[in-house]
Amino acid sequence: MFIVNSVKYPIMKKLLPILGVILSFNVLAELRATGDLGLIIEREAGAALIINTTEHKQLARIDQLGDLSHASVVFSRDQRYAYVFGRDGGLSKIDLLQDKLDKRIIQAGNSIGGAISQDGKLVAVSNYTPGGVKVFSSDTLELVADIPADYGDGLRSKVVGLVDAPGQRFVFSLFDAGEIWTLDIKNQKKPLIEKFKHIGKEPYDALITSDGRYYIAGLFGESGLALLDLWNTDSGVKRILPDYGKTEEQLPVYKMPHLEGWAVAGDLIFVPAIGKHEVLVIDKHSWKLIKAIPVAGQPVFVMARPDARQVWVNFAMPDNNVLQVIDVKDLSLTKTLTPGNAVLHMEFTPRGEEVWVAVRDDNQVLVYDTDNLKEKTRLSAQKPNGIFFSSRAHKIGF
Repeated sequence: MFIVNSVKYPIMKKLLPILGVILSFNVLAELRATGDLGLIIEREAGAALIINTTEHKQLARIDQLGDLSHASVVFSRDQRYAYVFGRDGGLSKIDLLQDKLDKRIIQAGNSIGGAISQDGKLVAVSNYTPGGVKVFSSDTLELVADIPADYGDGLRSKVVGLVDAPGQRFVFSLFDAGEIWTLDIKNQKKPLIEKFKHIGKEPYDALITSDGRYYIAGLFGESGLALLDLWNTDSGVKRILPDYGKTEEQLPVYKMPHLEGWAVAGDLIFVPAIGKHEVLVIDKHSWKLIKAIPVAGQPVFVMARPDARQVWVNFAMPDNNVLQVIDVKDLSLTKTLTPGNAVLHMEFTPRGEEVWVAVRDDNQVLVYDTDNLKEKTRLSAQKPNGIFFSSRAHKIGF
């Protein structure tokens, strides 16, 4: 051990404070604010880009994440970790501060998405194969609960529309069974399941309102949507818009639309119509249809700007080179944009001054100013198909 005697070495005595400042500066230079981060999913490469949303730049690239053809992401409550759900059943935990894959497991054969619990300690995954929900520790990715989606005589359903809900609960739909289940996991050793049967044919996706009260499942096999009031589950599931499109010719569906809670703007809910060139506007109080807004194609994502003034819509083929903007005040289209080939996903910055757009076939992510609707910048990415910002950590249903 080398010890500096400050009396014997007066020069070292003067240098020590300077060295301390230099060391402190180096530490500070490496600090990174988690609230400014996000992930861009590179579909075919099985990778994710860690990005800084304010500086519009890539910070790192994380490889070996498996099949990300239908990837989704949630974030830890401290925004340090991102949990990536892959189509191959993979669950990957990414450290956004150390730019590394913290842990990865294969928890099923085919998964469709996931959610993180109210307290941030649990991560739930919805699975197609085998059908059901698995819940893991967000810290270690160790299995906490396995909930098979059993129904009928030895049958197991695909699970869709998994969201987090207040009260340490998860809510999800059973596509094959036509059911909605709630999972209360306050007691991890004795999870409580409440089942709602005969809610409608083939629920394909769902959203939960931003206050965590209403869970709404879209129905693929028949008209209407299924509504569950989580404040009053004794009332069961209510059907809303039961007659919409019932007498009209059914069109082929080129891509299933998504709900997922991104289409709630104040007291209005904007829903992509299945197989139709319309966005449906529903009153959140009466649950009645206010308007069907004609749009350029079959809508896939219908996303509300955080201040609820605008709704942005992208489309299935052959119109997936188009974006349209709806003015919520007038319930009218205000702008049609053509960002490029295969517009797959959008993500708003936390306060909505920008929207990031993944344009898969052009290998680009475009950033638009949501005030003047002009392009601000673009980033390169290999076949991007999903954009997720860490601000999701503090929103219900994200």
